[in-house]
Amino acid sequence: MLDVIGLSQGYRRRPVIHDLHLSLGTGAFGLLGPNGSGKSTLLRTLATTALPAHPGHLRLFGQPLDSRRAVRAAPRRIGYLPQSFAHPPGFTVRDFVRHCAWLREVPAPRINSAADEAIDRVELGDRADTPLRKLSGGMLRRAGVAQAICDQPDLVILDEPANGLDPQQRVRLRAVLRELSASSCVVVSTHLVEDTTHLCDRVGVLYEGRLRFDGAPEELADRADDGDAGDTPLERGYTAALAAPPLPAGAPLSAAHGDTATRPGAS
Repeated sequence: MLDVIGLSQGYRRRPVIHDLHLSLGTGAFGLLGPNGSGKSTLLRTLATTALPAHPGHLRLFGQPLDSRRAVRAAPRRIGYLPQSFAHPPGFTVRDFVRHCAWLREVPAPRINSAADEAIDRVELGDRADTPLRKLSGGMLRRAGVAQAICDQPDLVILDEPANGLDPQQRVRLRAVLRELSASSCVVVSTHLVEDTTHLCDRVGVLYEGRLRFDGAPEELADRADDGDAGDTPLERGYTAALAAPPLPAGAPLSAAHGDTATRPGAS
């Protein structure tokens, strides 16, 4: 689904991502890391909405993003929820999801049914005709998730999707994303370390623009020592990963494809 090869990224002269290698297939991948670690920059780059990879290369769905045509075509198969998103306040929830589906070039005959299905999946069916300006923060976040999952994209990228959700809503969101990950690649950035146990079959820890861990949540928990900060083994394993050296640079693309076949969540 997705290959990142030697990606470096930044703003003006400030580097943020350093020589990052990552290969993902079908399944759920949780991206952990403290504020400022480069998570949102990485997700924006993967969504191809901004910040073209430089230097480095991206391959989506087996195709390199090496031309303007390829970059324009890629978002048709990508659902993306940024950490904060602009929205016309006068739009209803249904208007908003339909509009985002249209922007992503979902075929016109499918837009209405796909939008209604996505709205129902995030349990906003009774608010479908409510203007966005009248929604609570949690409801607005769920509307954002709805537009990202509309029409079951092949790649779903969510930056802090659980922000503003209460515990019950988080449980329901995890269930929706687990369903999606059965046939799509779902990438979720979160500060809720424990959520990855219930959702993700693979976790990456990003710190200072470099991956410090890449593996199953159980493997991350196994890294925990009694002296590491945290209330659970997974939280302590996350703390231990932050102090670990960066992972070695990735293998060549041909070898990376071979590796992903054996990794959790790979297609």
